[in-house]
Amino acid sequence: MYTFNILEVLSKEPDISQRGLAKVCNISIGKVNYTINQLSEEGYIDIEKSGKSYYYHLTKKGKDFLIKELEDYQDRKVSIYRNEGKKVTQAVILAAGAREDFDRPAGLLDIKGTKLIERTIRILEEQGINKFVIVTGYQKEKIEEFEGFKGMDSIILVENPRYLWTGSMASLARASEFITDDFILIEDDLLIEEQAIVDLLQHRERDCMLITKESGSGDEAFVEIRNGHIHQISKDIHRMNRIDGEMVGMTKISYDVYQEMLAIYSNNQNPFTNYEYILLDVARTVDLDFLKIPDIIWAEIDNQEDYFKAIEKTYSVLTVKEEDIKVEEIKELIADALKINKDLVTSIEPLGGLTNRNYKVMINRKEYAVRVPGKGTEKYLNRTTEKRISEKASKLGINPNILYFNEHTGLKIVDYVPNAETLNPKTGKREDNLVMVADIFRRLHHSGEDFGERFDVFEKITEYEIVLENANGALLDGYHSVKEQVLQLKEEYMSLNIPLAPCHIDPLAENFVKSGAGKMYLIDWEYGGNNDPFWDIAAYIIESELSPAEEKLFLLEYFQGEMSEEDAKRLLMNKIFLDFLWTLWALMKEAGGEDFGSYAHTRFTRAKSHLIELRLLVEN
Repeated sequence: MYTFNILEVLSKEPDISQRGLAKVCNISIGKVNYTINQLSEEGYIDIEKSGKSYYYHLTKKGKDFLIKELEDYQDRKVSIYRNEGKKVTQAVILAAGAREDFDRPAGLLDIKGTKLIERTIRILEEQGINKFVIVTGYQKEKIEEFEGFKGMDSIILVENPRYLWTGSMASLARASEFITDDFILIEDDLLIEEQAIVDLLQHRERDCMLITKESGSGDEAFVEIRNGHIHQISKDIHRMNRIDGEMVGMTKISYDVYQEMLAIYSNNQNPFTNYEYILLDVARTVDLDFLKIPDIIWAEIDNQEDYFKAIEKTYSVLTVKEEDIKVEEIKELIADALKINKDLVTSIEPLGGLTNRNYKVMINRKEYAVRVPGKGTEKYLNRTTEKRISEKASKLGINPNILYFNEHTGLKIVDYVPNAETLNPKTGKREDNLVMVADIFRRLHHSGEDFGERFDVFEKITEYEIVLENANGALLDGYHSVKEQVLQLKEEYMSLNIPLAPCHIDPLAENFVKSGAGKMYLIDWEYGGNNDPFWDIAAYIIESELSPAEEKLFLLEYFQGEMSEEDAKRLLMNKIFLDFLWTLWALMKEAGGEDFGSYAHTRFTRAKSHLIELRLLVEN
């Protein structure tokens, strides 16, 4: 028990008396005498007597023991927090550095149709990150003006104006005002497979550095591990006792450790210090764990050569691997839902979708369609209502049979329509298809079913405005003027006391699926409810972009004859209402980070055009 303390003193004062040794080590003389005799017997010390004095010399065994104990002591780490496995919801992206080969920050480089930083943020969002602090510097205005960040209240931009004369720790320190919890730190020039990010975020330790095998790039930050902890980080291979891996550029950092880093940096005299060296200083006493994934697919883009390799090689391999992972995830999702072995799910084929991810799957040699709900749809869709309405539509024979529907997750599995032909705006104009669509609408609207929930377009307008405002989304120019006209029209429309009927609400041509020549289904009842049936009619006309002649044919089939002037006015009102609502819907989606191009502007312009048309109709 006292071996280390006594040997440490004897190594410095070999002529110390046992009384003096007892005093220094704060133990009794008896314990000193007993321990010294034991150390001598076991060969840790040699005892030399000179007159009345004794000299205690450490043997090689004693010196080796003392050195080993000192090394072990230095490698001991403390934990500065109690709770492990804390969920991370914040990210810091370092995007200040300049690169001679590019006229923009590396994060804004195009990666097969998306920006590098967009891809990183999308992956992090899917893992629950809802706050992004991006530190800018070089060409900062290009990040500030980047369209992909418009309306995203989760993005916070912080400038490091001295990026040319400082290292990465200065950039990380600039973010301190906005970092309020544990976070994941990632560099903007990093292209990395999604699973590596997931694994790091799910790692049990709150402070954890991602490392991999040596890349041989020539710009590696080497890592040495000792006793299961990060011991050394350096780009200078001559400083390393051994090389256990290479830093990737992504680290999970607890708020407590970040505060320690800031405290150390406050006394820093070298402005070019990088964050990993400050982190290493903290790790001398605080536990910094690591996650080593030897075969990560990744690239760091510092120059044109790196960029070319990232596009032509890394990204191609990465997408194949990620697609394989997605397939496995979907298989597991289906197997868990149906309580079957996932090996029974033998094929998965993407079917596309605007709001959700849809797939054609083979389960136990039978084909099904699977709907995986889009991120954030739970904020504005009632899946319980959708399930109930979908089941009623299936009983009417106009929706495929439902095998599984989870109203909590939104996962849906239905029979796949045999010989399926999904309509599109072009095929939706054909006479044979117009006849079948009109027939489905008549059967639905005249079924006598009660869908329970009323779809109130004016309530939806208010609801979407609130979501948009909370997301700091932007309205289009002239919005309030058009809204005023829509609300004036509302009073006249409500006075008509129109009887409600079961409606689909969102009858895009793509929601109609033919099965051969004689059968058609109407799918995806997310927005279904009781409403004016003219809403469905107006929606199909607009979404399929029917010409005046095609619209006339469609209306003749639906009404089984000519419609009245009052019906024509009512139909035009619905066209205005739905274009105005879906304008808001698109703006709301864009505020959440999705890109809908000119969709909102097109809808809004058409709503204004129909308002003019209605005014002319009334005047005549």
